[in-house]
Amino acid sequence: MVVEDASLVRLYYRSILESAGFRVEEALNGLEALEKLLTKPVDLLIVDVNMPQMDGFTFLTHLRRKESTLAAIPALVTSTEAGEKDFAAARVAGANFYMVKPIDAAVLVELVSMLCGIPR
Repeated sequence: MVVEDASLVRLYYRSILESAGFRVEEALNGLEALEKLLTKPVDLLIVDVNMPQMDGFTFLTHLRRKESTLAAIPALVTSTEAGEKDFAAARVAGANFYMVKPIDAAVLVELVSMLCGIPR
């Protein structure tokens, strides 16, 4: 699931991942993602940091606190911020990996495959 408020970024990720054979769900923010995850589990989350209603770090922190199978979903966090405090905040929130935008298509497919346990 791509959790991202920018429609062009969601479209970019979707086109890359679908071309590589992945199914892609979308959510506009963390709140919408939590609602969708209750009815449609996913294998991986690609989460933007800065979003309205519920940002990526709040979303991951909330998701990781739940005593459910949702807490174990791997999460790749994306942001334009590249400071050490940003990387540290992602780790604290429960991110498995942090990438600074813009994201290279080949690198995205490689990381998604790795986090989903799919050999490439």
